[in-house]
Amino acid sequence: METILDTNSDARQYSPQTLAFIGDTVYELFVRESLVTEANRPVGELNRRKVKLVRCEAQAEAFKIIEPMLTEEELAVYKRGRNAFTKNTPKNSSVADYHCATGVEALFGYLYLKGSVDRLRELFAVISDSLEAKDN
Repeated sequence: METILDTNSDARQYSPQTLAFIGDTVYELFVRESLVTEANRPVGELNRRKVKLVRCEAQAEAFKIIEPMLTEEELAVYKRGRNAFTKNTPKNSSVADYHCATGVEALFGYLYLKGSVDRLRELFAVISDSLEAKDN
């Protein structure tokens, strides 16, 4: 699979913050598409559900779910993102959850830029199934 713009880049060359920058959007797109295809809901409800799934705490929980599935390479990318220095401080979550979420976003950005959309789908499906089961 290719990126949306069909660009050719080496995902290993980007900083963890840059990977998290694009990974934030990739992760959110997965969440949004999942919510839209689940049911036709009012936009306000879609947004409330989206916020619940993309906030730091939810992404930290997502990492716990997929951690056993990650390859050494993927885990290394996650750790680079988690350990990256950031000037931002979370307003409504713990610093630990914020850093964990940054790691997840870096991983999603890395996989996207590598063109590993099938792997992204696989990881997100496990996250989605697990969080859905938790809500029921």
